[in-house]
Amino acid sequence: MKIFPNIMACILGVTLVILPQARAQDAETEKAIEKYRQMLKEDPWSNPGLLDADRGEALWKTPRGPKNVSLEQCDLGKGAGKVDGAFAELSRYFADAGRVMDAETRILWCMEKLQGLDAAELVKRPHPAAGQPVKELGAIATYVASKSSGMKYAAKLDAPQEKEAVALGDQLFHRRSGPFDFSCSTCHATPGLRIRLQGLPFLENPQEAKQVVGEWPAYRVSSTHVMTMQHRLLDCYWQMRMPELQLGSDVSVALIAYLTKNAEGGDIAAPGLKR
Repeated sequence: MKIFPNIMACILGVTLVILPQARAQDAETEKAIEKYRQMLKEDPWSNPGLLDADRGEALWKTPRGPKNVSLEQCDLGKGAGKVDGAFAELSRYFADAGRVMDAETRILWCMEKLQGLDAAELVKRPHPAAGQPVKELGAIATYVASKSSGMKYAAKLDAPQEKEAVALGDQLFHRRSGPFDFSCSTCHATPGLRIRLQGLPFLENPQEAKQVVGEWPAYRVSSTHVMTMQHRLLDCYWQMRMPELQLGSDVSVALIAYLTKNAEGGDIAAPGLKR
């Protein structure tokens, strides 16, 4: 029976040795990651996401679809065709659609209503696979976001429908569900967490949300394409083994409204550049 205390003492001793080593390795890893981040940001014009913003601008201005019209009559909240600063004030409630919309959802609505494109077809496979360029909707969203780069998040989110969307997003962010009993807050409500070499932003904290939310859409070096916020949420839901999150769904819009509210006043630097 005396062997058990001896075993426990050995385990405790090994743990006391390993923990400082693990912390030191974490510190060195974080230094290397931060150096990598700075290297990516030294030359903003090297960001491949800017090419997609240019492609999105061309798509915005080109007549397309069954109705053969451009998106220059699309109202993103500041009047038909006005793009500068529109992203900074999204998400918002649109009376013509009767719902709260983020940038991608609103662009999708305009593509359907103005150009006559089939929204059901557009949301079947709206995001690119690894190594493939962002799709047309994502490129347009990247262009729209880029026209607010350097501005602050200033979505009012004070209409009753907008408050409801933020409240729903808050609930969804913290609700544990799915086969792993995960929630968004499992990874994003504690400071300093990391999965593999990827830092997990503390999105529940407004100060940290201000630093990272405005960097989406972002070009991801690891997948070599632009990833929009709707795509980022879908990827998170996939990692939690949740049902596929449809672009423009009430769930996706509510989560983005919640994140936007948390990032209120934060800088927009889209397209961002991510690992």
